[in-house]
Amino acid sequence: MAKKDKSRQKKFDTRIDFTPMVDMNMLLITFFMLCTTMLKSQTLDLVLPTNDNVNKEEETKIKESDAITFIIDGEMTTDKNGQSKSSNGKIYYYEGQADMENFTLNEIKFGNDKDAIRGMLQKRNKELLTVVNKLKDDWKKGTINDSVYNAKVKEARAKQAEDINAKRPIIVIKPTSNACYADVVRMLDEMQINQISTYQLEILNKQDSTLYEHKVGHALGAK
Repeated sequence: MAKKDKSRQKKFDTRIDFTPMVDMNMLLITFFMLCTTMLKSQTLDLVLPTNDNVNKEEETKIKESDAITFIIDGEMTTDKNGQSKSSNGKIYYYEGQADMENFTLNEIKFGNDKDAIRGMLQKRNKELLTVVNKLKDDWKKGTINDSVYNAKVKEARAKQAEDINAKRPIIVIKPTSNACYADVVRMLDEMQINQISTYQLEILNKQDSTLYEHKVGHALGAK
């Protein structure tokens, strides 16, 4: 009678129960849903005008003293594929009403210097920026959270827009037909960075075109 091979191992059927793993997955999904911060939509705050009656003469005086008009210009060039694009962007500005006697139109550049666009806007909007910077310091220290910070900044901007006696710049942005799209977007970014509550995009009028022609030496759209 042959002897049994003792070296042969006995095989066992294995079965893994995944039911506890399913429960663990559900617990993990629930945990991440409760602890994850959902993406917040980025919106642009609009400050609507007040319904209070304002003296027309006083309103015009305030607008003239606070208004800054920026003219965004550039040069149209054609690449080797025959496509036109804008380059050599330049920014011009005048304060208050257009000076048609002296044809005053100044050139300015983007930047943080006091003579650059951001430096000018920060100086003209100093009161509101002081309030916003104080709120930003409280936010960095953890004294207030994001919701409170955004709400207080929005409230401060609305209060400034409603106060006819508040010192604030009123910005008018006027791109020419040669203006670069990137320069227009960058200018709009400066409005947000410097907490400008009142600004608008417009087309150039006859006075703007005349100032432009005397400044650059050729008619609008000639280059």
